[in-house]
Amino acid sequence: MIQIIVVLILAYLLGSIPSGLIVGKVFYKTDIRQHGSGNLGGTNTFRTLGVKAGLAVTIADILKGTLAAALPYLIHVDMNPLIPGVLAVIGHTYPIFAGFRGGKAVATSGGVILFSAPILFVTLVVAFFISLYISKYVSLSSMIAGIIGIIYVITMGFVQKWDIPLLIVITLMASFVIYRHRANIRRIVNKTEPKIKWL
Repeated sequence: MIQIIVVLILAYLLGSIPSGLIVGKVFYKTDIRQHGSGNLGGTNTFRTLGVKAGLAVTIADILKGTLAAALPYLIHVDMNPLIPGVLAVIGHTYPIFAGFRGGKAVATSGGVILFSAPILFVTLVVAFFISLYISKYVSLSSMIAGIIGIIYVITMGFVQKWDIPLLIVITLMASFVIYRHRANIRRIVNKTEPKIKWL
């Protein structure tokens, strides 16, 4: 029981590591929370600090989710890796190390999926970039990728076998991502959402 609690706490703390804040302050002397959307995620880092910083933060946020999902195997605890993965996503979104103001859960959720279902992760990345190429909206592409994830897991359930824990978690994650992007949805409708220019 103690080991389970340790895994859950560690997963939340891993997720709480504010990659965007660290990269911004250490390498650019900039608090990205005071710029752009004020968000600590990769997208705002890209917009505020550039491609190198954005990539570094996005990769770090993905790895937080992957490492958190791997904790049961590293500590030898009998637990579905999706459980600590969800705690890492919560930590990323509401980080104790950054005043509970974090990112929008996209990259860290992806990291959890990368460990738990690698083929699904690749599918989501492909769906994200196809949508991004067409729409030029990062926010919309993130939401579409989440919806594709749900469709994928349901389809695999009919074709192969049902993975109910994965279906529950991917549905929760996708729903949470959409909820966190509600302001972006309004801006997309009003045609005021920023578009990327590099793709």
